[in-house]
Formats: sequence, structure tokens, C-alpha cells
Amino acid sequence: MLEPLERFFEFEHLGTNWRTEILAGVTTFLTMAYIVLVNPAILADAGVPLPAVTAATCLSAAFGSILMGVVARYPITLAPGMGLNAYFTYTVCLKMHIPWQTALGAVFLSGILFLALTGAGVRQMILRAIPHELYAAVASGIGLFIAFIGLQHAGLVVRDPNTLVSMGNIKAPTAWLSLLGLILMVALEVKKVRGSILIGILSITALAWATGQVHWTPAPENLHALTQTAFQLDIRGALGKGLLEIIFVFFFVDLFDNLGTLVAVAKRAGLIAEDHSIPRLNRILFADATATVVGSLAGTSTVTSYVESTAGVAAGGRSGITAIVTGLLFLGAIGFAPFIGIVPQAATAPALVLVGSLMLATISEIRWHEPLVAVPAFLTLVLIPLTYSIANGLGFGIIAWAILHLITGKIRRQDWLLYILAALLLARFIYLGTN
Repeated sequence: MLEPLERFFEFEHLGTNWRTEILAGVTTFLTMAYIVLVNPAILADAGVPLPAVTAATCLSAAFGSILMGVVARYPITLAPGMGLNAYFTYTVCLKMHIPWQTALGAVFLSGILFLALTGAGVRQMILRAIPHELYAAVASGIGLFIAFIGLQHAGLVVRDPNTLVSMGNIKAPTAWLSLLGLILMVALEVKKVRGSILIGILSITALAWATGQVHWTPAPENLHALTQTAFQLDIRGALGKGLLEIIFVFFFVDLFDNLGTLVAVAKRAGLIAEDHSIPRLNRILFADATATVVGSLAGTSTVTSYVESTAGVAAGGRSGITAIVTGLLFLGAIGFAPFIGIVPQAATAPALVLVGSLMLATISEIRWHEPLVAVPAFLTLVLIPLTYSIANGLGFGIIAWAILHLITGKIRRQDWLLYILAALLLARFIYLGTN
């Protein structure tokens, strides 16, 4: 009965099975489930009704992840993007005094632009124009990025007014639980135990509960609340108020965040072809663009691919079933969203650190002895975590690649799109620097 599905999702070719894919899907869900609590909290500051945006967050993540799994058959999951939700609330709505309904209209239009450029093949051309050496830098940079996030969640890296960051209190419960979880996960990985990350998350969750480190009050929401935001977007207002700048930012950041995440997950899963192309690229981009459109209709900010997808890949996920399982769990979370709080950050933080460290394997693919390659790759690698943005890191890498090849006379006619991209990215950074 399941054989047709196994053939469709290429289980034999990918060397996977149902147990592995399901465990991987659950692992991915647990590492990114925080978005169900964090995204609504951020958008609520813009005036979006909290119960409604909670349901919209779950629904958009479920739709995007399931669509990606079915259409593109990749273990890539989607949800409202961090960073973009903050831009939506604190810049567009609060600083520019744009109503959240109008801001949702801008998100919708950016999604339509995504679809149009995907249909015209422009997004695919952009991805192919990026040198494959930068792919490895992006994957490693994202590895550092999510490990950095994990260390912050663990309380091992904290803010410091003098040095930006510093060492946290290692005796704090979250810190020692996270370190214990990391040791457990690595030990299970060494022993080749399937589901090692998931086992580690569940074990630390149980220990945190047993030691009284989890403080959680259930307050379930329901799907009915979604009516407060569903189809409340103001498209005419977004067009009429001259919000092209906002639409462009939503589009631009999501484009490069998505491309960076896509490359990182595909490389980690070994799904990039020998010619550095990504199979079924059109379908991946279509799923991403459609998820943004549906998310805006439901009542949330831009939906994008999540770097936490690599946690599921590290757990063995290789097919679209991983994304579908994650999507189904988000669908179930609509009625029980606040129950996500039973899994503390101390349990998911070590998973991010472990996955991030494993992603650094791609760093060996970079030709470090060649300055024309090494410098752009290095800038990409370090600026992703240091600027807290995949788009910024990849942008600097592309600009550096273009400028260095231009001034050394290594420019090639077939790289024309890369130089156009570099010019646009440079203009964006100059614009951001003057605002």
C-alpha cells in the first residue's frame, strides 16, 4: 500500500525509510516550534490580534512545509521568517505608522512578485549565477549562524556592552542542561543511533521538567480566532501609499535568505548534482513563493525556508516526507499552540549547536589558497552569523567576488548576471546605510 508513495518520494534512491523520515520531521518541528510563540509575540506589537496570528503562524508553516514536501519533495520546512517579522512590526508598522493590514498587503504583493519571477525563470537564473564556491561558504556560514543561535539559547553566549558578546553563566540550569544535551546527542551520533537528536531533545525535556526548570501555563487557542486576520490584508492601500520600498525589502531579504537556506540544506543532504545544480529547483521556488502569498492571506508576515531544516537532515531526513511530517505537526499545533512551551530552549539549543558544527564540513570545498575565492567566501562565512542575516552575508560575498574579479581582469562575459546582482546589492547596502 505504501510502495507507490515510497517510489514517488524515491526512498530507495535516497537510502531512507519511513521511520527515519518521521523521526526527522519530528526533530525539525521541535527545533523550529519556537516560532509558534515568538512570531505572534512580535506581530502583536503591531496590533495584530495575538490568538489570530498564532493560528496564522501554524497554518502558514503547515501549508508551506507540506507543499514543499509534496511538490518539491525536499526535506525543507517553511514558516514566517525571523527578521522579516521584526521589520514588519518595528519598521513598517511602528516606525512608518503603516497599519498592519496594509503591511500584509505589501507581503502579499512581494509574494506575487516571487511567483512572477519564478515563472519567468529569473530566480533560477540568480541561483545559477552565484559561484558554487560561495555555496559552500553559505552552508558553513549558516552552520555557524545556527550554532551561534543555539549557544545564545543555551545561555552560554550573552550580550556584553563592551565586547558585544561574552560568556554566560555556565552554572545556570539552562546552560548545564544544554551542555548535557550536547554531550548526549554527540555520544548517540558516534554510536550511530537513529534519531539521536530527537532522543536528546526528549531526554533533556524530561530532565528539565523533573528538576523544575520548565515554567509553563497552557492556554490553547483555536482555529476560529483566525477570522480576525484571514483576508484582512489591504492590497489597494499597499499600492496606493507608495510602499514599493517595503515590498522590495520583503522580496529582497526573502530571496537571498531562501537561496542561502536552500543551498545549505541541499548540500547537507547531499542533494546537489555534480554540476552544482539543484534538481527540481523550480518546484522549490514555487513552493516558497506560494507559501508567502498564503501566509499573507492568513494574516502573518513573509513565510520563508528555515535553517532548522538542517536538524531534520542531520537526523537522516532526505525526502519530502520529512517536511510533510513537520507540516502536519504544525497543523496539529493550531489548536494547541501554547503547549509547544513544554519543550524548553535547553533541549533544542544543543541540537542547533550539533547541527551547526556538522554543517562546517563544506568549508573544505573552498579553495582557501586562492584570494579571489577565499576573501569572498570568508566574508560570506563570517558575516552571516555576525550580522544575523543570511542575506547580508551572501550579499557581501557576491559583491566581493564581483569587485575582486573586475579589478584583477578576471571578468567573464557569461557572469553578466552576477555583476548586475552585485550592483543591486551594493546599492541596497548604501541605501540601508543612509537610513
